[in-house]
Amino acid sequence: MTVLKEDLEYIANYDLPYENLKGKTVLVTGATGLIGVSLVRALSTIGDIKILAFVRNEEKARKIYGEDSNVGLVIGDITNPICVSDKVEYIFHCASVTTSKVMIEKPVETLLTAVEGTKNILEFAKEKNVRSIVFVSSMEMYGSFEELDHDVTEKDLGYIDPLKIRSNYPESKRLCENMCIAYLAEYGIPVKIARLAQTFGAGILPGDNRVFAQFARSAINRENIILHTKGLSEGNYCYTRDCVTGLLTILLKGKDGEAYNVANPDSHTTIVDMAKMVANKIADGEIKVVFDIPESNTFGYAADTKMKLNSDKLQKIGWKPEIGLEEAYKRTIKWMKSK
Repeated sequence: MTVLKEDLEYIANYDLPYENLKGKTVLVTGATGLIGVSLVRALSTIGDIKILAFVRNEEKARKIYGEDSNVGLVIGDITNPICVSDKVEYIFHCASVTTSKVMIEKPVETLLTAVEGTKNILEFAKEKNVRSIVFVSSMEMYGSFEELDHDVTEKDLGYIDPLKIRSNYPESKRLCENMCIAYLAEYGIPVKIARLAQTFGAGILPGDNRVFAQFARSAINRENIILHTKGLSEGNYCYTRDCVTGLLTILLKGKDGEAYNVANPDSHTTIVDMAKMVANKIADGEIKVVFDIPESNTFGYAADTKMKLNSDKLQKIGWKPEIGLEEAYKRTIKWMKSK
């Protein structure tokens, strides 16, 4: 059994009230991105669920889903009003710019994708009278903390400099979260918020150039890991299948108007320590970590931040992350090598 198939079977057998989804329709936006694809594949494996995958790029979507008869494609741009004639009971709103370079080069589009897209999906949820909707936010919405003597809970908030271009992403997530709360208050939209840690694992897409994918490729090709910062930023990570069980838990058991951190507390580390772990343990010490730091932030990396996400709130409603960082890399690399 492939590592991805194993993950999907694990999700399908997870202890959740999937009977609520049987015979129903679930719309997933951003369905060619890692989170969207992982959700669509999981829902298809659970079975007896009609899935609508909302995508911009039909060709890319067909390559990913092939002939999966459980998946119907909805081709459109999230910044335009959404037209779907089917009845829709559940929504995962994952559509978002996720590439740091795009955030720097196309900040206006980054903001509009978030704000217009979220408004359109909430209007659509209102029109369809959905049972539950999850807005996929990010741990970046917390901003940065100088000194914090505890793990970051959903009640904490750090600093974001609104005059920095790269702030468009975390600021837009904050605004969209508040828009969700506004639609709940004014129109009763049953929306929940998932604040995701950096997620990776089996199923990552070719061309993904985020830091975890770069490190994994370096290990596969036995090439040194090149860091373009000092790597002091603290990261919070989550393996794909744990992220999906977290999102499904929020959809089916979460409380309207609440936010939940989706992170594995055991996978908290700095970028530089993660790089060293990959070099030493995954690549068996055959590669090194090398620093090549440019004078300006041409790569669009987020500001250094020191924080460890606390996921107790989600764990209290039944979620449990299973896969640690080292195992996540091993599974990811197994998947990448099989492609």
